[in-house]
Amino acid sequence: MDLANSCGEPMIELIGCCKSFPGQNGRKTVAVLDAIDLTISDRELVCILGPSGCGKTTLLKLMAGLLRPERGEVCIDGRPVQGPGGDRAMVFQNFALLPWADVLTNVAFGLELRGVTKQERAERARALVREVGLEGFEQHYPHQLSGGMQQRVGLARALAVDPRILLMDEPFGALDAQTRRQLQEEFLRLHDIAPKTVVFVTHSMSESVRLGDRIVLLTSRPGRIREIVPVPLPRPRSPDLETDPTQTALKEYLWQRLRAG
Repeated sequence: MDLANSCGEPMIELIGCCKSFPGQNGRKTVAVLDAIDLTISDRELVCILGPSGCGKTTLLKLMAGLLRPERGEVCIDGRPVQGPGGDRAMVFQNFALLPWADVLTNVAFGLELRGVTKQERAERARALVREVGLEGFEQHYPHQLSGGMQQRVGLARALAVDPRILLMDEPFGALDAQTRRQLQEEFLRLHDIAPKTVVFVTHSMSESVRLGDRIVLLTSRPGRIREIVPVPLPRPRSPDLETDPTQTALKEYLWQRLRAG
């Protein structure tokens, strides 16, 4: 795939970003990310792949403005990120739904924070509930939903505010294999309809190949960019990718690179 034709100008830029956290019980500071240089284009879907503890979630939080780098800079459209913004939304692995609110209220929550009128946010929320396949469950509460359904609510809530950038932290990682595959296909369908800039953290080589335009491979902690791997598969992605020889070869290549440490 020709990324130059499918994606726009650079949108997210990380320039020499480093991040450490204080050690516990007086132990020395733990370096999590080191010298990260990365450019992500408008409407590009980039997957972040690497071993546990290599700083994938920390990298996502830097882009979200939830953390600040100790050295280096994160920019969006050429402007330094100073904190969270309405141009970004996050989807988490643990769903992060309001347990006391029904599906419709959860989906509309971000719109309410932005001061959208009650009628407008109800209409937007109902439309997105239909889009993610939950029509008929508008009045259900999180505890009445399966894990896959809860994650559909989380995705709809993020999309409701119409962010330019979608930051996804292993959103399907806690789901069983069948539900995970279904949500991958549903997410790709929604992305094809209304492409956004997406940064998708995952532990899964298959998932990164199925979803991504490029895959950013991180080293073990402190996380550094080992390699950026383009995914030469056309969009829309075929549901039969598991048997595609290109995907098979790319997954094997990723595995060999990851096991190298």
